[in-house]
Amino acid sequence: MTKQQSYNIRNIALDLLMRISDQGGYSHLVIDQMLKKHQLEPRDGGLLTEIVYGTLQRKLTLEYDLNTFIKSNKKIDTWVKWLLYLSFYQMKYLDKVPDHAVIHESVEIAKRKGHKGIANFVNGILRSAQRDGFPDYQLINDPVKRVSIETSHPLWLVKRWNQQYGIETTEQMCQTNITHKQVSIRVQPLRITRRQLLSRLEDSHIGTRLSSFSEQGLVIEEGNILKDETFQEALFTIQDESSMLVAELMDLKEGMTVLDACSAPGGKATHIAEKMNDSGTVLAYDLHAKKAELVNKKAKELGLTSIQAAQSDARKLQEKHVNHTFDRILIDAPCSGLGVLRSKPDIKYNKTSEDIRKLATIQKEILHHVEPLLKNEGKLMYSTCTVDQEENEEVIKDFLAKHPAYRVDTAFFAELPEVLQDSSGRSEWGIQIFPQDINSDGFFMTRLVRDS
Repeated sequence: MTKQQSYNIRNIALDLLMRISDQGGYSHLVIDQMLKKHQLEPRDGGLLTEIVYGTLQRKLTLEYDLNTFIKSNKKIDTWVKWLLYLSFYQMKYLDKVPDHAVIHESVEIAKRKGHKGIANFVNGILRSAQRDGFPDYQLINDPVKRVSIETSHPLWLVKRWNQQYGIETTEQMCQTNITHKQVSIRVQPLRITRRQLLSRLEDSHIGTRLSSFSEQGLVIEEGNILKDETFQEALFTIQDESSMLVAELMDLKEGMTVLDACSAPGGKATHIAEKMNDSGTVLAYDLHAKKAELVNKKAKELGLTSIQAAQSDARKLQEKHVNHTFDRILIDAPCSGLGVLRSKPDIKYNKTSEDIRKLATIQKEILHHVEPLLKNEGKLMYSTCTVDQEENEEVIKDFLAKHPAYRVDTAFFAELPEVLQDSSGRSEWGIQIFPQDINSDGFFMTRLVRDS
């Protein structure tokens, strides 16, 4: 990599961090756009992604570090802070990037974006960090504050999880949230068997192992699956293992009529169709028309014909369907997303306890308005990609108290994968999967039965 390339990558990284943090851009979308715009080589693109995601993941930690090197009343421009954060990240966490290179490139960026005074300030801070090292977080006496700083999670969130799950589970969750997440895929079984795909991937030198969560699942341990020809052939879908478990536990049979009330982008709807051998009917809805169209597009790519996707607010589906229409209903409810912080680190800085309260209200409304559409003896699956009790167990408790025809399906627990049978996240209301349980996204799910 030339010096100019190195400078460009760090300069692009700074621009990305500014857009994501200050202009509200979604990290994964903004990074994808920038990679396409600059057409970087894979190695350069990998470094850019690492710097941006890593700096975002550890923002509060890096902010704490910076405050130990500056006077409390010192005013610093936002872009200078982000330049120092991304520089600290490289110095602390990227072994293959020498400190002198980080310092040199950062000072050059400071010169070009600012002036000599700013460049001297940046140089002084980075030299001090190189000479003195970074703070020892074990010296923070309050365990909740220490976890917050060490793992870069907002203090209010760590306090909240500590109250719900205790400090040990909270710390494990927060530590897992700042690690890289494995990629997993779901085989399209109507096109290829899991063993056949496994063999093809091995021939392409992509290391995989079988998922214990789904008979269609494979976990990628080595190689870039998105560059393999099997991806272009639409022989599989990228899907987290926890997410795969939702359709696996819906007790699906061929020929059923299934409602996916909050469907986009369609990973679960297509899995449902595959589980039923593309027989029966899967009616998929999303609040936004463009997102509903993504579901149709995904179904077409996978060659699935049983899915019909359209726009609708889940709370108005009684206007479209008569009561007791569906054998199965999936409510993969809109949620805070606090279970997917490894993929979308900006979420933890943007959500508030008030957001969670509002989302829980919406979740309850969706359940209330959708439940009449289920047949007697039908089964309703409720899931979220969050780890907050207010959006999960508390929503189910509230629903069951107000709808006596429903109960938690006890058979659901017997069908859980063995690794989750004795999980600390298991309760009478469902199963909370934590990120640390199987190195997957955090997910809650439960299955309800409507008695006749």
